[in-house]
Order: sequence, then C-alpha cells, then structure tokens
Amino acid sequence: MKTIRVSRQAKALNALLKRARHEKVILPSAQGDECILAEIDDFNREIELARQNKPLMKLLESRARQKATVSLEEAKHQLGLT
Repeated sequence: MKTIRVSRQAKALNALLKRARHEKVILPSAQGDECILAEIDDFNREIELARQNKPLMKLLESRARQKATVSLEEAKHQLGLT
C-alpha cells in the first residue's frame, strides 16, 4: 500500500475525501475499472502498522510454531495453586 499526500489545492479530490468520511465512494474509470474510496478506521491502520513491525511478526511466527501446551493441572502446579 502506498500513501500519497493530497494538497489543499486539489479541490475535487478533497471533496471526494470529505464525502468518503461519511460513506464509501465507488470511482468508476472511463476504461470500466472501479476503485473504492473509504475512510480507514484506526483499528485497520493499527493492523497495517503492526504487520510492518518485523520483530513483532517474527515473535508471533515463532509463537505460532510452538507445539507444547500445558494442562490446567500443570499450570496450577507451576503457579503453586494446587
């Protein structure tokens, strides 16, 4: 995904962005292609940034590969709750 800054002088584009804050906008091209313009909520942006965090992704990948589990009884024993 690429971020492109929109200048204040781009009146038509800024009008579309303002409208997209309230509802999704479909932009059909003269060639028949369609794109959608929609506001990104904070959660989606946070996920995108987290995916770009290589150390975090490496940690999550290593955790996903772990096969060992601990039973409830073993966890209680390890925590001294028996």
